[in-house]
Amino acid sequence: MHEALRPNVVPETSSVPAAIPHEQQTLFREVLTLLEQNGVSYAVAGAFALQEHTGICRDTKDLDLFLTSESAVLALQYLREAGFECEVCDLVWLFKAHRDAFFVDLITGMSNAAIVVDDSWIRLASPAVVHGVETRVLAAEELVASKLFVARRERFDGADIAHVIYGTRGKLDWQRILRLVGEHWEILLWALVLFRYVYPAQTQYVPAEIWRDLLSRFQDAIAHPHLAMKFRGSLVDDKMFAIDVNEWGLENLMEEYRERRLRSMPGKPSTP
Repeated sequence: MHEALRPNVVPETSSVPAAIPHEQQTLFREVLTLLEQNGVSYAVAGAFALQEHTGICRDTKDLDLFLTSESAVLALQYLREAGFECEVCDLVWLFKAHRDAFFVDLITGMSNAAIVVDDSWIRLASPAVVHGVETRVLAAEELVASKLFVARRERFDGADIAHVIYGTRGKLDWQRILRLVGEHWEILLWALVLFRYVYPAQTQYVPAEIWRDLLSRFQDAIAHPHLAMKFRGSLVDDKMFAIDVNEWGLENLMEEYRERRLRSMPGKPSTP
């Protein structure tokens, strides 16, 4: 088969640790130590947080760090001074630092700006040791929230959310999760229905009051639809729902969210 036509192979989930090159471990350790020594507030997310809460090991060349936008400014400054190449990929949510083939992603929220990292994400993070550095990983509640909108055609984190609920036996601060998702509770309900489908014998991992609350809201929304509510497809996948915006004349809510986010940012990281 021609290489361009060869389908991408998705690795199977496993608890077997991936072999991490020494230079990658050294670089990640350097980054974490640098931020710790300079008092930058952050929490490790991505594969390391998923492993902490589920036992799933995932091969990655990236180190994902969640920070507020203010902390991201400081982190980029220190990383640049330490010789890293720094890049502002998207002011709304993503900045990168890299050396050789290894990347550090500084994440300040979701790409659609529906959920934004604030100080509580860091304050409530769980103590952990990552590559020999005493640090913090994203708490399970924020990890769930961070994955709710990763629901695109090419990437879907619904299985990760189901694994976090299963791996924690549902021992989560569900009210905190509700506060994190706010008006986007239907996306949470969607993820929980998937969990129930996958793990029917563990339905009780989601407390009965959470099921009642969300299903009651859903029933009320169906019975009393708000005809003035805006189209929300772009918040889920702006590429798959592009025709709705570009040709059918529906609202681009993602653009509105992102513009609001940019207006609210007190400090904007930049690269030379």
